Amino acid sequence: MNFSERCYQNLKKVPKGKVTTYKAIAQAMKTKAYRAVGNAMNKNPYAPEIPCHRVINSNGKLGGFAHGIKKKIQMLKAEGIEINNDKIDLDKYEYKFKNSKDKYFGALKGIGSFTRKDKANGQFD
Repeated sequence: MNFSERCYQNLKKVPKGKVTTYKAIAQAMKTKAYRAVGNAMNKNPYAPEIPCHRVINSNGKLGGFAHGIKKKIQMLKAEGIEINNDKIDLDKYEYKFKNSKDKYFGALKGIGSFTRKDKANGQFD
C-alpha cells in the first residue's frame, strides 16, 4: 500500500459530523509528512467515498479543497459541522485516531499519550 492509499485508509475512519487534520493523519501513519498528506487529499480519486473534505488545518482553519472552499464549506455544513470565522472548533468536532495497539493519541490535549498499561492501572479513565 503506497503513502496516498494509507492516507485514504485512515481518512475512511472519520465519520460524518467529525473532522481530522493533515497532521493527525500523518501522526496516525507515524510520519511528519503533513504536506504530503495534503497532496494526497488534493489528488483523492475516491471522493466522496474517501471524505477529503473532512480534513482541515491543525489550527481549525479550513485548508484547501480540490473542488473549491465554498464546496468544502457546503459539504461540512451538510454534515452538521459549524464553521465560525472560517474555522472549526476542534474540541467539538475533531475525530481522534487510535494510533496503534500500544498508545492512545489525542486522549487529553497537551498531556500526551497513554499506554494500555496506563489504562489498566486506571490512569486513563
